[in-house]
Amino acid sequence: MDEDYVRQAQAALAKDTSTVPKFWVQKYRQEAAKNWDKFYKRNTTNFFKDRHWVDREFEELRYCEGSDTKKILEVGCGVGNFIFPLLEINPGLFVYACDFSPRAVEMVKSNAQYDTTRCHAFVCDLTANKLSDTMPPATIDLVSMIFVLSAIPPEKMADAIGNIYQVMAPGGVVLFRDYGIYDAAQLRFKPGSKLDENHYVRQDGTMSYYFTQDQLEVLFVQAGFQTVNVEYVIRKTVNKKENIDVDRVFVQAKFRRAD
Repeated sequence: MDEDYVRQAQAALAKDTSTVPKFWVQKYRQEAAKNWDKFYKRNTTNFFKDRHWVDREFEELRYCEGSDTKKILEVGCGVGNFIFPLLEINPGLFVYACDFSPRAVEMVKSNAQYDTTRCHAFVCDLTANKLSDTMPPATIDLVSMIFVLSAIPPEKMADAIGNIYQVMAPGGVVLFRDYGIYDAAQLRFKPGSKLDENHYVRQDGTMSYYFTQDQLEVLFVQAGFQTVNVEYVIRKTVNKKENIDVDRVFVQAKFRRAD
């Protein structure tokens, strides 16, 4: 990242020294699934755009003529913005899709494109439910984690990653993108939104964490993964009508199960 941008971001964040009271921190963490379920009740399928970009960023998702069917697990599937565009362009995939919001999973299943011969959606809290209860251990070729880990309380992130590790086949790869430190969304939080360092709560009760490359890599390596790559991805967001010109900062990575 640009050094001037980093210095400005650090100065802005340093001004916010207040944190949410411990009672509310605990409440937000305990009610994470409930608050995301409310989110999908309010917004249904209208909030997130379909992710048509994922196969451009991750070549593992591109279709290879004549290749065997790959099994992919999408964690935090939401209402299917990743699943359905991907199944449309790549007939060589079977997708397991899970979310800890029952409402979101029902929206996936009610989509006209939902085909049980090509995908299976189910409710799962990665920090509490074993993925291996739904799919055989060591069988998943690819795992998609797109803006998911940031919604999990930091103290439970290792549990979620370990859960994923158990169902991945040897050589399987996690495809990861999430919010990076100094992202414009982090800088926009008002005082009184900070739960802990780089961890915030939105007005609707959903939480978001902002990762450094090093923090992310440590989490996966400690769970047994090998690092393929980890990098910051900077995307400029410009909206002249609303006078918005900001830097979105994401962390993009790949981690492989070696054994």
